[in-house]
Amino acid sequence: MSQGKAIIFSAPSGSGKTTIVKHLLQEMPQLGFSISACTRDKRGREEENGKDYYFLSPEEFQNKINQNAFIEWEEVYEGNFYGTLKEEIQRIWDEGKHVIFDVDVKGGLNLKQYFGEKALAIFVKVPSMEDLAQRLRDRGTDSEESLSRRIYKAKFEMGFESKFDVTLVNQDLDASFKEAETLVRNFIESNKV
Repeated sequence: MSQGKAIIFSAPSGSGKTTIVKHLLQEMPQLGFSISACTRDKRGREEENGKDYYFLSPEEFQNKINQNAFIEWEEVYEGNFYGTLKEEIQRIWDEGKHVIFDVDVKGGLNLKQYFGEKALAIFVKVPSMEDLAQRLRDRGTDSEESLSRRIYKAKFEMGFESKFDVTLVNQDLDASFKEAETLVRNFIESNKV
């Protein structure tokens, strides 16, 4: 069984982690994206099954839990389950790549614990909660009630920042791209593990 390293990007929703991860995947061919499984509906036409997520029914997700097929899983929002499939990580490592994750804060901490020294856990945050609320509103994908839930959850998630290896403050996207590239390159090139 081949093994690479694991780079975990976690953040409250709206912090820009997905944009940073997509940039790293374009710039660093040695990285492979871990596609999470989830039970939520696709967002519009831009999301594809097997590319953005593995969209599973609640029954399929429960079957995979029962089969111990996940490294980690959780109910992120009521009725919406997300998880990381063991076979997905092996697929990436078998390609000779390091795995990169784009996950919520609890998922990130679970992955950090699972992979131990093989993982670099990066917490992405915006300069303020006001910035975060504005970014979520600018997306235009959530109702006010949904926005309120996301902001409440983000405030809670900010309390876990110190449990990550490093914090990346996403104020200027170009600067964040450069910082993320440096962090990931240094970790991959280190002799850690």
